[in-house]
Amino acid sequence: MAAPWIVSDELWSRIEPLLPVRPAGRTGPKPLPDRQVLQGILFVLYTGIGWEDLPQELGFGSGMTCWRRLRDWQDAGVFDRLHEVLLTELNAAAVIDWSRACVDASHVRAKKGAWIPGRARSIGPRPAPSTM
Repeated sequence: MAAPWIVSDELWSRIEPLLPVRPAGRTGPKPLPDRQVLQGILFVLYTGIGWEDLPQELGFGSGMTCWRRLRDWQDAGVFDRLHEVLLTELNAAAVIDWSRACVDASHVRAKKGAWIPGRARSIGPRPAPSTM
């Protein structure tokens, strides 16, 4: 059995079209292929190790490379689109039991054009006022 962080050809064929195109003409070393980086991301998430502890000998790149690519893909909506694609396929195959589904406003806006709140105000420690 393959390790759970190894991306199969079938899964990769679903994910690859969703990934943003990397700009050409960069200088410096050639970036790692997206598939290797995705496997590094899955390795970190599966094992629970820190990003900086990702073993280089696995060939997944550095933990920082994996983290940056994960951040970029999340910002680009890759995982939301993948979720939609997989749900559509599973629904078409009639393998989802919708009687067990629950939708609330924390996941889906109640109506189109609904107000979206701004960023939450930080409640962390603040520097004390200057005594000078």
